[in-house]
Amino acid sequence: MGMILAPSILAADFSNLSNEIIRADIAGADWIHLDVMDGHFVPNLTFGPPVIAAMRRYTDKPFDVHLMIDEPLRYLPDFRKAGADIITFHAEAEGDPVRTAEAIRRTGAKPAAAIRPGTPADVLFPYLDRLYMVLVMTVEPGFGGQKFMPETMPKVRALKERRPDLLVEVDGGINEQTIRTAALAGADVFVAGTALFHAKDMERAVRRLKEAAQVGF
Repeated sequence: MGMILAPSILAADFSNLSNEIIRADIAGADWIHLDVMDGHFVPNLTFGPPVIAAMRRYTDKPFDVHLMIDEPLRYLPDFRKAGADIITFHAEAEGDPVRTAEAIRRTGAKPAAAIRPGTPADVLFPYLDRLYMVLVMTVEPGFGGQKFMPETMPKVRALKERRPDLLVEVDGGINEQTIRTAALAGADVFVAGTALFHAKDMERAVRRLKEAAQVGF
């Protein structure tokens, strides 16, 4: 599988989400990345299933839903019903991760797990075979526009060495320079927010990011 670029709605204009989704789709997005924050697991609040369901009408691209919430298991059916194709829970969140991964799979969505910059990759090893993807956070989760942390790259390498067929996603501070670093480490899926939604020409920005990432493929 080639590289996958997933624009993060966190950086979009929230007063004009329908057009922002359409703009990302036309620009060449592979997936749409949706950050759900509960104000507890991370110190920010974003949106929930009703807003995702509203956005779902404007694109057929896969919805990559990142749950930065304390109790992901409680809400999985709601997010799937709203249109989530991939549901990512945090390894640091409450509950048994194996149970959460299996519950995601039962909804019909693809299960993924995320780890914060300070969480080692090996916490995922016991249930790596239950996951479609792992998200390695390259900034502290909660807010967009942060600086990429290159010290997280050994985790990407460790995950790919452990399971080469696993999709590894990176999120945080992705631009033309850092996307090369992540691609060379073995990342497959790249979440970009500010670099895309704040670009004057998103189609050109998508093309340039994809070209920069090709070094790893």
